[in-house]
Amino acid sequence: MLNRKGAETMSETKPVHPHANHRDRVRNLFLQSGLNGFSDHNVLELLLFYTKPQGDTNVTAHALIDRFGSLAAVLDAPVEELVKVPGIGQYSAVFLKILPQLARRYSCAQTSERFSFTDRDLLREYVRTQFIGEKNECVLLLSFDAAGKFLQCSRLNSGSVTHLQVDKRQLMETALRTGAVYAALAHNHPGGVPAPSASDVRATQEVAALFSGVNIRLVDHLIAAGAECFSMATQPRFQPLFL
Repeated sequence: MLNRKGAETMSETKPVHPHANHRDRVRNLFLQSGLNGFSDHNVLELLLFYTKPQGDTNVTAHALIDRFGSLAAVLDAPVEELVKVPGIGQYSAVFLKILPQLARRYSCAQTSERFSFTDRDLLREYVRTQFIGEKNECVLLLSFDAAGKFLQCSRLNSGSVTHLQVDKRQLMETALRTGAVYAALAHNHPGGVPAPSASDVRATQEVAALFSGVNIRLVDHLIAAGAECFSMATQPRFQPLFL
């Protein structure tokens, strides 16, 4: 419209961003049916709405998938690699890196009710979720009370992708501090298979003997790799280690 001097003035109606309607459609689709029907790049497109308030995040999402191959690979990628993708800055990269750890914490909260170590399926699922997004080997100690109910999960240490050492003093102090009567070890094989190595078996023997000296019984040693989790105590050839 024109002002009194005949000059054009800005309309009171704000211009609609060219991608606004598309973003609304994607958000509404999620609200209606969750992520069902979303491809990996559609999921990333939606996530990036919240770190990139303007622009076409679909292009950026495709670039992420093209570079890393899958949604899981994108979320597992280091920040320094993510920021090499056009359209991904530090904020977006950090946001994407938060998500696997958020999923791990959420899943653990859902399954960390006072289950017993005899609930083998639940125990394996709990351990598996503890390693979501974990790229290095690390060791967990799960403590249980005299009734076998879950008390606490303690993260002891972490190492490189191929090497890990357990501090036996730290292990003992943690078990005693948490009031464990029963305990289970757990560690991960990043990028590998959930099968115990000779050193895993040897470590199990040593920890079982260590704990027996203070009346704590080692009831399992679990090994997680991706979506799988191996329980040594459920395999006949390893059961003597836990008697």
